[in-house]
Amino acid sequence: MDGKKVLGILLAVVGGIVVLNFIGVHIGSIIGFLFPFILIGLGVVGYRNDKKWLGGILVALGAIWLFGKYLGLILVIAAIVLIIYGVSQYRNRRSY
Repeated sequence: MDGKKVLGILLAVVGGIVVLNFIGVHIGSIIGFLFPFILIGLGVVGYRNDKKWLGGILVALGAIWLFGKYLGLILVIAAIVLIIYGVSQYRNRRSY
């Protein structure tokens, strides 16, 4: 890509962010949600382009960040699974 094209895209993105903030749409939470996926995607692209170390590091960072964001949800799902397993074990218990 030409340097002028990159600068044009960058200026358009920054201008779009300013306009969205002006009309009341704050994209910080959206970027915070998408950033781990962006890191994982860049890591996959790097891995495919024979940059194995860089790609692996980016995928690992993105996965760790994604795991950290959804740790609460993962723990709730694990707790529900444990409860269901415990109830099923209690129901299947045979009295001798």
